Amino acid sequence: MVATQQKQTVPERSGKERILEAARTLFDSHGFHQSSMAQLAVAAQVSVGQIYRLFKGKEAIIAAIVQADYDERCMHMDALRSRLDAGELTVEQTFEELLLHVVDEKDEALSFDILAESFRNRPVGDMIAAMCVRFRGYIRDFACAANPDLSGEALDGAEEIVLACLFGLGHRSLSRPSLSATDTARLSALMIVAALRAIC
Repeated sequence: MVATQQKQTVPERSGKERILEAARTLFDSHGFHQSSMAQLAVAAQVSVGQIYRLFKGKEAIIAAIVQADYDERCMHMDALRSRLDAGELTVEQTFEELLLHVVDEKDEALSFDILAESFRNRPVGDMIAAMCVRFRGYIRDFACAANPDLSGEALDGAEEIVLACLFGLGHRSLSRPSLSATDTARLSALMIVAALRAIC
């Protein structure tokens, strides 16, 4: 009986992963509201019924994508902070890797759709807000590593500027940039660290 139950859970988990992967591609190319469940079923090679068995609707799929991105980004920032604390990375290298992770965003159109949806969909908006709260903690740690004297209003301001850079650079392709993602991350990191160290 147990073996039978285990066999049944494996394809279900696999189906969920296929649905989320297909949803990323479909929503990124066609838009969240322009994509139908029928299109998603074809792309994921599952039935519409299976989608609704795993997700209540498209909003739940978006929420799952946001949660997966949130978990992945937090793991990345945890790793950066650990490597910085261990002396494996300089502050400049830490910001460079952080920015490269953002600049090299693959689902840029989907990111815009999710941000727009966060204003209409309270659960998605709450997830984005929670994500930003945790990101702010990492940013403050990195900023203080660049300039240990930062505190109070100066630290708050540094946090806002770095967060704005992360959001802006994540959608840089709209401006048709001439710099590569690698060069953008490297130069931006140097400028951010220089600015943080110049704050008195």
